Amino acid sequence: MVAILAGAVYLVRLYSTWSVNARTAKFNADVDTLFAGLQQYKENVGSYPIGSNSEIVKMLQGNNPKKLIILVSRKAEVNEKGEILDPWGTPLRIYFSDAGVLVRSAGPNRRFDDSSVLNGDDFYKSN
Repeated sequence: MVAILAGAVYLVRLYSTWSVNARTAKFNADVDTLFAGLQQYKENVGSYPIGSNSEIVKMLQGNNPKKLIILVSRKAEVNEKGEILDPWGTPLRIYFSDAGVLVRSAGPNRRFDDSSVLNGDDFYKSN
């Protein structure tokens, strides 16, 4: 009985680790695609789009001064508000500066943690 329980615990941990790794890889691939789209937008329109997540999506979809459409994500990765989602279903936070773009995901716990959280699981990626 103990061996069966230990085996079950091992399998649950293995699946959990695999799931997080797969979603992390998806986050990285999705953000790389988003960076490419944002860079195309900047090169063709003259600056990065500004505003909230959903406003940025609208600008990438053609609601910009040049009516240029930039494809960066599949429909399944956008919620009903028009926001780009991370692999855990939370809207991404997108920040712009002169140096580039920073994208933040709330991670597996779906909560944006601040620096006081010891085991925060947020993901950050910049170009």
